[in-house]
Amino acid sequence: MPTLYLRASGLLPLMVTALSATAQQAPEPQREQEREHVLPAVTVTVNKQSQTLERVPASVSVFDGEQLEADGVRGLEGVAAITPGFAFQTMGQSGAQPPVMRGLSANVTSFSSSTALVVDGVATLRGLGFDDALLGVERVEVLRGPQSTLYGRNAEAGVVNIVTRRPGNEPHAAVSLDLGSRNKQALRFDASRALVDNTLFLGVAGEFARQDGFIDNTYSGRKEDDRERKGGRVALRWTPSARTDATLRLNQREYDDGGSLWGPTGGARERVRSGTESWNRSQARSASLDVSHELADDLRLRSITAHNEYFDRILQDTDFQPADLLHLGRDYHFKTVSQELRLEGKAGEARWLAGVYLDREDNALNFEQKTPFALARTRSTQKGDSTAVFTHWDVPLTALGLALWSIQAGLRVERDEMRFALAGGSEQTRSWTHASPKLALQYQWQPAAQLYASVSDGFRAGGFNAFAPETHRRYEPEKVRAFELGAKGHLLNRRLRYSAAVYRMDIDDMQVQQMGSVAGQVFMTNAASARSTGAEAELRWLVGSGWQAQMGLGLNHTRFREFRDGANDHAGKRNPFAPDINGHLGVRYDAPSGWFAQAQAAGAGKVYVDAANTAANKRSGYAVINLSAGYAWTRTELTAYVNNAADKHYDVIGFPASTITIYSPPREAGLRLTFRL
Repeated sequence: MPTLYLRASGLLPLMVTALSATAQQAPEPQREQEREHVLPAVTVTVNKQSQTLERVPASVSVFDGEQLEADGVRGLEGVAAITPGFAFQTMGQSGAQPPVMRGLSANVTSFSSSTALVVDGVATLRGLGFDDALLGVERVEVLRGPQSTLYGRNAEAGVVNIVTRRPGNEPHAAVSLDLGSRNKQALRFDASRALVDNTLFLGVAGEFARQDGFIDNTYSGRKEDDRERKGGRVALRWTPSARTDATLRLNQREYDDGGSLWGPTGGARERVRSGTESWNRSQARSASLDVSHELADDLRLRSITAHNEYFDRILQDTDFQPADLLHLGRDYHFKTVSQELRLEGKAGEARWLAGVYLDREDNALNFEQKTPFALARTRSTQKGDSTAVFTHWDVPLTALGLALWSIQAGLRVERDEMRFALAGGSEQTRSWTHASPKLALQYQWQPAAQLYASVSDGFRAGGFNAFAPETHRRYEPEKVRAFELGAKGHLLNRRLRYSAAVYRMDIDDMQVQQMGSVAGQVFMTNAASARSTGAEAELRWLVGSGWQAQMGLGLNHTRFREFRDGANDHAGKRNPFAPDINGHLGVRYDAPSGWFAQAQAAGAGKVYVDAANTAANKRSGYAVINLSAGYAWTRTELTAYVNNAADKHYDVIGFPASTITIYSPPREAGLRLTFRL
């Protein structure tokens, strides 16, 4: 497949040209005269088929891309803040944020994830690179619970599915400019138009953002943690006939940052005396070809071919002193080539899907660690091949006289092989075969309301510890079985949408991090088992007279059933970085004259940094308040905002090994000007 990549400097002229052309051809938009009186129907593709939200027997949160853009949500951390049961392990480094879903997480040293990130069918299955700038997004779908039946390994806790806007005949263009605290400057644009009506379409989106840091380096006199990000997306869509639809997508994201948001535990907050330059110059890029062809009525073939890369390049001081006593450096290159073919159709009233998935990984891992005694460098490679077949069925039970009942069932069988070698050493190989079934019973008691019960299996791939002694080199897959009951639907003549779910997940052969006998040495083992139980609820309500409210609550209780680490018994302790509660509450008012105001509170309970649940090594529970207000007229919207209005501190203290504090970002105020052309 082609491996074409566009640098931001090359994207800019193309984007500007398309934006200008779209502006010239776009029809004059009509100003909305009446406020929305009902909630719109929501279509999702989390099950790899289009369904209304109320037909999915699972806990799903859906966010409209235009609303996220208007609210200033520029990454997945903002999505997690308004999603029950979803959070991140705070690392203080752009591009490195392992997800936490329903209490399950994965340490970055495992090079895997408990939750899959899928952008237009292209998957990221590790915490490094689990990020997206949300450029040109149509919607973001967060599907909770094991999803290995359709998505395979490392989707044991859920999936974040991002769907970008497909260019079409109708022209679209928008540009926004942010100016804010600490010299923040951000430019984003999104445009699409037809190059040949009904046949060939182009979509482009891009961003440039920078902001000064807030951590004072009293040795150098500079801010230690400046941030800069740039990137873009291009989509070229071709529809040669009514039955065929093909889209070529190119994506790139680059970071040019200072150091991580780190400082010494026990030192003055937001202050270091570092004589070692710290930086992050990581990069993500992907290319994919997505082809859909209707073979016959109700029979469609889809192919997604993808090439996905992430370069994790950092150097980070860890002693925060003028002398270079301690630092770490990473130069990792992750590369995945994948191919998915799936066929979907109908058999009577039943809808079905069947597919084949293959991928190949080729990862180069170069790591260095400086101690007062030596500078140690480790080089290794990890390669892998995966092959899977899967199917999913949605079968109404009308033939049995149960007109309101249906069954959704699926199965995936996947074989994974991994190969590992230290530089100059021989290659080691491990392989696993895993079956992931799913079964859900659904009662559609109203056209837009349902009750459901499900049982599903998920797994996280095993692997090799790249930086551990031979005795701790290998670890096995982690396995999850989940049970879920839920309800969702509408009330008050479609002015209120609700969803609620309760679940239990049993985790066996749990992958946990343990410490070696050498200082700084960590590795993954299957030393634990755990149970996760919880509940989630969401509500969106059009209250009336211009008012609307959104709220969500996630409760989770994830505890080790067994975990013995040397002489320490961690049974009954919390899984690190898994909060027992998270939630949000938002209220918005839109006046007939065009002005608006919005307030949102979001927060989470405390988390521990280590499996011992050491009292000093934790992030305390917190809540932040975000405020915004503005005015919209014709094609323009001006918004003033304050994020973390109370300047709340919610630092992660004692990570790792009680030595480092990861600072939370301070209050930020700014103005956002948006033009929709």
